[in-house]
Amino acid sequence: VQLQASGGGLVQPGGSLRLSCAASGFALDYYAIAWFRQAPGKEREAVSCISSSEDTSYADFVKGRFTISRDNAKNTVYLQMNSLKPEDTAVYYCAADPRGGSYCPYIPYEYWGQGTQVTVSS
Repeated sequence: VQLQASGGGLVQPGGSLRLSCAASGFALDYYAIAWFRQAPGKEREAVSCISSSEDTSYADFVKGRFTISRDNAKNTVYLQMNSLKPEDTAVYYCAADPRGGSYCPYIPYEYWGQGTQVTVSS
């Protein structure tokens, strides 16, 4: 079971990025997927998640700006990030759990990918 996060980079405030989380070794169809982030000197925080039935949840600080989606045919979950702010700067991680039907913000995610750096700066 492997998760590969990608799509990070340097972007100006107000810009957009799309992160991808590609799974290998298992099919994402029945899994819940979440994105977390960790900024330097801060604790890891949950950003967004999506259940196997495509119910979604977002942290208040990204509502209206970020959108999570899944493409089971490509075994990939995406995080579209718009209107980025400097405070969105962090390493972003994706995580997966086979309890896909559960309420996704409450799941203790079992599998984790490596992070991808997002830097929002002018």
